[in-house]
Amino acid sequence: MADPRGFLTIRHRELPADRPVAERLCDWDEVHAHRPGHDDDVALVRRQASRCMDCGIPFCHSGCPLGNEMPAWNDLAWRGEWAAASDRLHATNNFPEVTGRVCPAPCEAACVLGITDEPVTIRHVEVAIAEEAFDRGLLTPHVPERLTGHTVAVVGSGPAGLACAQQLTRAGHTVVVHERADRVGGLLRYGIPEFKLEKRVVDRRVEQMRAEGTRFRTGVDVGVDVTGAQLRARYDAVVLATGSTVPRDLAVPGRALRGVEQAMTYLPQGNRAAVGDDVPDQLLATGLDVVVVGGGDTGADCLGTALRQGARSVTQLEIMPSPPAERPADQPWPTYPRVLRTSSAHAEGGERVWATSSVRFLDDGDGAVAGVEVEEVRSVDGRFEPVPGTRRVLPAGLVLLALGFTGAEPGPLLDSLGVTRTARGAVGRHDDFSTDVPGVFVAGDAGRGQSLVVWAIAEGRAAAASVDAYLTGASALPSPVRASSAPLAVRSRV
Repeated sequence: MADPRGFLTIRHRELPADRPVAERLCDWDEVHAHRPGHDDDVALVRRQASRCMDCGIPFCHSGCPLGNEMPAWNDLAWRGEWAAASDRLHATNNFPEVTGRVCPAPCEAACVLGITDEPVTIRHVEVAIAEEAFDRGLLTPHVPERLTGHTVAVVGSGPAGLACAQQLTRAGHTVVVHERADRVGGLLRYGIPEFKLEKRVVDRRVEQMRAEGTRFRTGVDVGVDVTGAQLRARYDAVVLATGSTVPRDLAVPGRALRGVEQAMTYLPQGNRAAVGDDVPDQLLATGLDVVVVGGGDTGADCLGTALRQGARSVTQLEIMPSPPAERPADQPWPTYPRVLRTSSAHAEGGERVWATSSVRFLDDGDGAVAGVEVEEVRSVDGRFEPVPGTRRVLPAGLVLLALGFTGAEPGPLLDSLGVTRTARGAVGRHDDFSTDVPGVFVAGDAGRGQSLVVWAIAEGRAAAASVDAYLTGASALPSPVRASSAPLAVRSRV
């Protein structure tokens, strides 16, 4: 284990300070400045890693779908053995520099130390190991010793697609990743703001993949530029990793007004502008009262983006009541509790409004939104009911809908492949991530539904193992998770 008395002598969690709010609102750089090799930061990481107790039953494993071996790399980080720590970390996670930045850390909620004390700062140790590894030149490309002669097409370059492609490339298959956007990264590039995940982090890992042999084709809309039948004829296997991209809408009066937009229209434009791209007719919050409908991570991303664009005010609405600050009794350790979580964007400004529903959007008389009529709600027998006398109007020149996603995008890609859909809009699949179309597999949100980046990586790794076994008869690749076992017979065809 790490320091046998570490959890006794260092009782409290400690994280490096984020950059001052006044400073970070003036740029798009990450909120936290990672400083590999910096003496103070390295010492802090080692101190916090020393708190890991190397439990007889490490429940942190149960919180992580990747099966990350937290006690092992905590111990190695405490000892300053960065190469060994990096090897152990990358044995289960293709992109720890990403999960260490954006994962909500269910592993920390399951940390045994958290029963009576503050849990280990697992996520920060993770990203610190990854950054130290990059800084020290420890992450060289893993070029396969031989090629199998098999070819695989991966459609989508988000975390599931990238993880699947890297695993299959390292197994010796020739892998081509197709991405309809102009750059590789999917959700990581155009869904997560620069202040949470700088795109140089994605580019750095993509360059490693290129050096290993993975090929990338951007600007290719599979189903339009190339049909599903053509893809199946050209490649020995196809992996769908297109994500869950259909946004949930809000059917209330005034929805069609100008200025009522989906978050995933607004955020990608902000990401492009943040890296210097020219974005014609960009949606901007500058000088406007902004209302974000939806209290999740996407809503917080909209909040942080609007503040950096100079919004006059930002209000984030959530229909659910505010969660408790501490773990409730009905969500005992080691479950992931629903507690109040504050993102870096919430610390920067804006207002969070709980237990409030949007009634209608108000017209300014010229077809644009001027406000949002809202009312408080309460739960009665599992349904939300309005609280009489609580209606009010919030001024709004821009309304952003951040209500989640309802499934994989329907259209020519799924039509031409002939795959089935679940009742919730996901692509139907078996336990081994195969669809009912031979040689076609699905990984990540496209099959699972909207979920976490860490689950996307886990599914990409597991799908790669299934593809490898399909192509060669067996696989030594790790398969950390299984797909849903719901029978395809109950699923509707696209």
